[in-house]
Amino acid sequence: MKSRLAYHSVIAVALLAGALSAAPDPFATVPGAVQPFVESGEIAGAVMLVADKDRVLHLSAVGQSDLARGRAMRTDDLFWIASMTKPIAAVCVAILADEKRLAYDDAVEKYLPEFGQQWVMEEQDPTRRVLKRAERPITIRELLTHTSGMGNYVVTEPHWTLAEMTKVAAREPLRFPPGSRWGYSTAGIDALGRLVEVISGMSFSDFLRRRVLEPLGMNETTWWLSPAQEERFARNYRRNVQTSRLEETTISYLYGGATTDRSRPPLGGAGLFSTAADLAKFYQMLLNGGELGGKRILQPGTVAEMTRNQIGSLTARPGIVWGLGFNVVVDPASMAANATLTAGSFGHGGAHGTNSWADPTRGLIYVFMIQRAGLENADDSPMRRAYQQAVATALRGP
Repeated sequence: MKSRLAYHSVIAVALLAGALSAAPDPFATVPGAVQPFVESGEIAGAVMLVADKDRVLHLSAVGQSDLARGRAMRTDDLFWIASMTKPIAAVCVAILADEKRLAYDDAVEKYLPEFGQQWVMEEQDPTRRVLKRAERPITIRELLTHTSGMGNYVVTEPHWTLAEMTKVAAREPLRFPPGSRWGYSTAGIDALGRLVEVISGMSFSDFLRRRVLEPLGMNETTWWLSPAQEERFARNYRRNVQTSRLEETTISYLYGGATTDRSRPPLGGAGLFSTAADLAKFYQMLLNGGELGGKRILQPGTVAEMTRNQIGSLTARPGIVWGLGFNVVVDPASMAANATLTAGSFGHGGAHGTNSWADPTRGLIYVFMIQRAGLENADDSPMRRAYQQAVATALRGP
């Protein structure tokens, strides 16, 4: 009798699982909203994901990942996520803050002496520069919020170490006094990678892998593609305005190196490759207060601190302020692609049109992956707007 009851229980569970798997996908119209951009030659392909804090609700792909080979886009294809690397690098810094190994308002020069005695650009024209000494050192918080005054730097050797790159960046004069303005700086986030190395005593790549990627099961996220991953790498394209055709283009941030080149430094500003599913895990951890699958990465209060306005009344981007490494939406109506988010949503975009956002009010995660250089606004691309609107329509239901 007992075995018969167990048998019927198994059958019931199997039938329930079958019914659930057969349920219509409420987001089934999302791929169709992006497909016209493939057909018009605006993008080669795209991967689209919607998730909540516990599970993936939708994952689909359209178009191709490699036009020359005619390879269809797959949902597990890898993308260069560009500046979407920045929040992931910021989480590494936040782990050290949780462990009391640094404070956000510490001077950067406390750990990286090359940032001592910095200069600020007072005047500049094609023939001269006028510099003055910075009145105070820049802080870790200012690097995280792009208020340090740092600009960018010219890379003349793609195989510089992080230590070497940071020294070059530190020699460049600041664009404005620390804390006085907002000015986007990829170099500032790169420097944070070196700071993690100095404080933790391990390479930035090892720290990220051990403390974030492995605990979250982000097994496809990497600075350097393996040969097998290279086969699933979505190629980068730019639209030729004369022919209206997509042409494969390079990733400038690799400085001429290959995607598989492990001699290239792990750059926190824009160096990672990842998949839509891996990025969903990262944002699920954040929506769950710093924990996922029983693995705690950050304290709940730290997540709250990272995803709130850290720049006060300083002007950043339309409807957006900055947290610690994250964009934070304060006025969704100020950017069309953000109009379906609620205030308090946080995330980041990438130079070639990739985007990932978490909406804590709705408990939703949005990941949109394309590889398209030359977009007028990669965060507010017409493709992303179509994806976001299709998701919003699906959520409203019939």
